Amino acid sequence: MNYKEIVDKRRAVNFFDTDRQVPEELLRQMIDLAAKAPSSFNLQPWNLMVLQDAEAKARLRKLAWDQPKVTEAPVTLIVLADTSGWREGHGIVEKNWSEMLAAGMMKPEQRDWFLGAAASLYGWSTDASIAFAVKNTGFFAMALMYAATSLGLETHPMDGFDHEAVRKAFNIPDSYWVPLLLAVGYLRPGIEVMPPKWRKGCDEIVVDF
Repeated sequence: MNYKEIVDKRRAVNFFDTDRQVPEELLRQMIDLAAKAPSSFNLQPWNLMVLQDAEAKARLRKLAWDQPKVTEAPVTLIVLADTSGWREGHGIVEKNWSEMLAAGMMKPEQRDWFLGAAASLYGWSTDASIAFAVKNTGFFAMALMYAATSLGLETHPMDGFDHEAVRKAFNIPDSYWVPLLLAVGYLRPGIEVMPPKWRKGCDEIVVDF
């Protein structure tokens, strides 16, 4: 599929085939494709909790408006946004720095500038750190959905859940925000997907003040 075909085909489906599992290698391929999403300073402040166990998905469903797709989808992802993903000493921050040095994109004497720039943009307030994490993780989440479509999978993003209860139930550290849940699987046989909903056009999107 080309990009237009992927965009046109991607839908948020509500009914998943409970008898068809997502192969582990396909799931890994989907995640690896999505990981190519852009992020500020390449900090990639995203993580996933992959729920495939029936008991874990049942616990999540109770906290997610009892949405059937949470348990019916073979895979439900808790998408995590790391609000500390800009801080000096963070594992990915340090790995990113090392990789940039190795690639010649940065020089050792630029370290203070790099860390200072990230702190000035994302560390000046709690809201700024949350915005940094959620904005970049949003890029990743959309990439997950497009990657899934390109691999023949269906998805459904969900923000109908109790954020703090989910964080507590799954022992998610306070440094993470949970922007969404994502159901992943195959469309249930016999289900007809409704036509796409309307979308704003270019003339409604572009504004001038």
